[in-house]
Amino acid sequence: MLKPLLNLFFPKVCYACHNLLGDNENTICIDCRHNLPVTNFHFEDNDAIKKVLYGRAQIENGTALFRFEKKESVQRLIHGLKYKGYQNIGTTLGGWLGGELKEVKAYQNIDIVIPVPLHKKKLRKRGYNQVAKFGQEIALALNAKYIDNVLVKITNTKSQTKKGRFARWTNSNELFALKNMNLIENKHILLVDDIITTGATIEACTTVLKQAKNVKISIATMAIVP
Repeated sequence: MLKPLLNLFFPKVCYACHNLLGDNENTICIDCRHNLPVTNFHFEDNDAIKKVLYGRAQIENGTALFRFEKKESVQRLIHGLKYKGYQNIGTTLGGWLGGELKEVKAYQNIDIVIPVPLHKKKLRKRGYNQVAKFGQEIALALNAKYIDNVLVKITNTKSQTKKGRFARWTNSNELFALKNMNLIENKHILLVDDIITTGATIEACTTVLKQAKNVKISIATMAIVP
């Protein structure tokens, strides 16, 4: 009796299209799940992520769940996750991608999942790292450890949201540092982030992680800008 009453006053809506969710739907409606622009990079051995990072960062594998399109569903999902506190979006997308990656041989030997970190000031202001739930769900699916106390952001940079591709690339002075290096030595790391554009942030993180002995790095993001 309480559920219909709660739905009357606090209706559940799809975070992608903002339409009401059905009784058996959660976070994203069935229609949006079928229509979201999935990449299938990990199923097709697509090297799009490697091409973005070519000559700048050596990675084993790379994938993104969606293609990012301005003013479309994927942008609404990521915006809701980052700026409106809808952390269940990260949980849903992480479970989605993690469920697929565990079926792909290239990702079955991942030891550790590490999120791209936020600076402590931004983390304190937002209250959460938007890729934490995403990374945790992927780690769970891959039977890997989720570790967020190794890679640390030591430079607080302004939001990249309204910057163009070139401006984002030139703003690559996002400095990261490594702590507890022994935790990742001789490990295959999956570095996770929300969106990859120029690859500057991923490059910076990868450079720092490579300071540890004998590490391999793969990449997984929620979306990629074509």
